[in-house]
This record gives sequence, structure tokens and C-alpha cells, in this order.
Amino acid sequence: MKPVFIINGFLESGKTEFIKFTIQQEYFKTNGKTLILLCEEGENEYEQELLNRTNTVVELIEKKEDFIGSTLINLEKKHRPERIIIEYNGMWPMDSLKLPWHWKVNQQITIINAATWPMYYTNMRSMIGDMVRKSELIVFNRCDGIKELASYKRNMRALNRDAEIIFEDSKGEVTATMEEELPFDVSKEQIELTEATYGIWFFDMLDTPDRYEDKIVKFLAHVAKPNGFHEGCFVPGRHAMTCCAEDIAFLGFVAKYDKASEIEDGKWYTVTAKVKHEFWADYKGEGPVLYVSDITPAAAPKEEIINLV
Repeated sequence: MKPVFIINGFLESGKTEFIKFTIQQEYFKTNGKTLILLCEEGENEYEQELLNRTNTVVELIEKKEDFIGSTLINLEKKHRPERIIIEYNGMWPMDSLKLPWHWKVNQQITIINAATWPMYYTNMRSMIGDMVRKSELIVFNRCDGIKELASYKRNMRALNRDAEIIFEDSKGEVTATMEEELPFDVSKEQIELTEATYGIWFFDMLDTPDRYEDKIVKFLAHVAKPNGFHEGCFVPGRHAMTCCAEDIAFLGFVAKYDKASEIEDGKWYTVTAKVKHEFWADYKGEGPVLYVSDITPAAAPKEEIINLV
């Protein structure tokens, strides 16, 4: 199998800078040749001296229509690389990226210019969702002076819950995510969530579970009881539009309740529960588990789908 690394992002997001840095690192060096497939040309270019020193060659594929199996195989035959880096065009749909059967994607990384993130997230969210959905690492660069990094992280968590997200300044140094001022008081024993705050709480629970350990939360929930789900358990949560009207996600955590058999699937309830963080097989590790102390039927809200903006 031929190892492939996909680096995607919009034009001038810093993809080329990231690749130039990476191919010079000891952990990335190999005895064989590296082939970079460049799918768009930005202001930053690959210097020939760097390519010679790292045993790397670059081939430009300017048109989406040319990014096809026969072209890729011909380039592989021409250069016989040990591995391939694809600097993918951020305006091309990810489903256009069809690789030869023996090319195996080892990692997909998305590079984002933090200075332009609000504009893209507001106006091109479905395109960003397509871009990051399968990324294992998401790098926000040029974060100098930006105070909203915590909300950027929450925005990205709505699109990809599993990716590692890091923030870099203009020097390429990793910077800590600035603490976001939450719209509820986490110092209180009980936190009451609203339509506007449920999504913030959900993603903050994923990132900072310790701050909610043993806290009591109360919220309006739509109940899910999947077929064959664990006895004495259900999933209360809310539906949210993550990137577009066609992409609705259910945001909920598993809940334990001794009368769970009386709870009806698809109905609305007001749930009061204590938060624990413990191993759960469906999480494939540790995660939030809600121990329900009270649950009462409730009317559906006017807007059943919450907004994550």
C-alpha cells in the first residue's frame, strides 16, 4: 500500500507552509522520494533547494477533472515515490478525491487561517463541514491577538467531535486555547440549560469533563431509545444543525435511570441529572454519563433544532 497524507484547507490558509515544515522534520524523513500533488497554487511556493534536500518532487494538478485515477497512477509511475502528500484544493468537494485502490490514506489534516475563520464559518459552513469531517488533526494558525479561540474550538467540535484541534501563532508555536466566558455559572451545584446554552454545555463537557463532575444539570430533552440499547438507559439530547439543513446531529449523552423502561422514545422531557465521567463501551472509553434523579414529560419547543452559531 502507498501511504497518502491529505492536507486540505482554503487558499492561503497555510497548507504549503505546513507541508514545508513537515517534510523537514526527522519523524517524517524517509529513504525514498516524497511526491507532493499540488491542487492549487498560492503565494507560498516550494523552493527547489528544499525539494532537493528533502528528496521531494511536486506535480501540479490544476483542474478537478484531471484529479483522476489514470493521472495519479501515471505520476506514481513517473516518480516512484515512497509516500504521497496531497495539498488538496479547498474548493473541491472531498468526494472528488478518489484514489487508486493501493493508495492508503494515513492521515488527513485541515489547515485553517484563524483570522478568516468567522467569515468562512458563517458563509460556507457546509463546505467546511465536508472538508473537516474525516480530518484527524485540525490546525488553526495565525491566532495572534484572537480572543475567541474557545468559541472557534466549539464551532469545530460541532463539525468533528473526534479530531485533535490545535492553535498556533504566527511563529508556528502552539498557543493555549483562551478560556471562554460561559453563559452559565459552573460554580453552582445545579446548572439550568436553555435553548441557547445547551450546545455550549454539550461541547464544553467533551473538552473539560472535570469541571462538571458531580454537577446537577437540568434541561429540556428529546429522548432517544435505540433498539437493543442497554437496559435502564436512554439518551436525552437535542438535535442541532452542524453545517447545513441536510446535516442534523443529535447531541446527547447516555443517561441511567431505574425507570427508563417507562420513558417513551421520541418524546420530550425535562431531565434533571447528576454528571459522572466513567467508562462506557459505546464511547469506546470514558465519557459523560448522566444519572437521572427526576424526569417529567414536557411540550416540544417552538424550535426543535438548536443553533450552534
